Amino acid sequence: MFKGKIAVITGGANGIGKCIAECFKENKAEVCIIDKTKGEHYVGDIADKTTLELFADEVIKKYGKVDFLINNALPIMKGIDKCSYEEFEYALKVGVTAPFYLSKLFVPYFTKDACIINISSSRDRMSQPQTESYTAAKGGISALTHALAVSLSGKVRVNSISPGWIDTEYKTYEGADAYQQPAGRVGNPSDIANAVMFLCSDKAGFITGENICIDGGMTKLMIYHGDNGWNLN
Repeated sequence: MFKGKIAVITGGANGIGKCIAECFKENKAEVCIIDKTKGEHYVGDIADKTTLELFADEVIKKYGKVDFLINNALPIMKGIDKCSYEEFEYALKVGVTAPFYLSKLFVPYFTKDACIINISSSRDRMSQPQTESYTAAKGGISALTHALAVSLSGKVRVNSISPGWIDTEYKTYEGADAYQQPAGRVGNPSDIANAVMFLCSDKAGFITGENICIDGGMTKLMIYHGDNGWNLN
C-alpha cells in the first residue's frame, strides 16, 4: 500500500517520530526526516523559516512529490512562572507555525489521496501546572488540523492524533501508573505509529478534520476523592 510513497516526518530521529519513520520504511515508503538531532537525515531547526524552505526544496528536488506529511516535532514545555516571551514564541513556531508552513510549501506537490497527520497531545484538552508553552502549541495544532482539512478539501486529508502518556523506552509500568489508564497500561510509540499508518491508508479515506485521542482512556476517567484509591491529601 505504501510502496513508492513519500513520507515527510518532522522530529523523526527519536521517540514517536522514529517509530513512525520505521513503520513507513517497513512498508516500503521513502522517508524524509528533519530533526535537530545529528544523523543521516536532514538536520535543522524547524522554528527557522529558511530551514523549512531549504528542506522542502530538497524533498521536492529529490522526489517531486509528497504523499504524507507527519508534523511530529516536539515544542518545549515551560510554564508561566519561568517561560520567557522568546521561549513561548519558539514553542509556537515549532508546534504550530512550522506545521502550517510545511503544509503550505508542499501544497503544489501533494499527490492524489495525500494526507497530513499532526501529532498533538491530550494536553490540548487538559493540563498540569506550568506547561503553558507546550499546551498552547498542542491546542493550536489541533485547531490547525480542522482548518487545513477544510481549506484543502478534496485535495488532502488532514487529521490529528493526541497521544496521552507514551513511554518512548517501552518500559513496563505496574500499579497506579498503569491503572490510572482504563486500558491498564502506559502507551508506547507503536500505539501512535499504528494509528498514523491507518489514517494514511485507504481504509481511512472518509476521515478528515478529525482528532483521535490515544491515551488509554485516561481523559475519560472521572476522578473523585475516595474513589478507586484516589485520595487528595
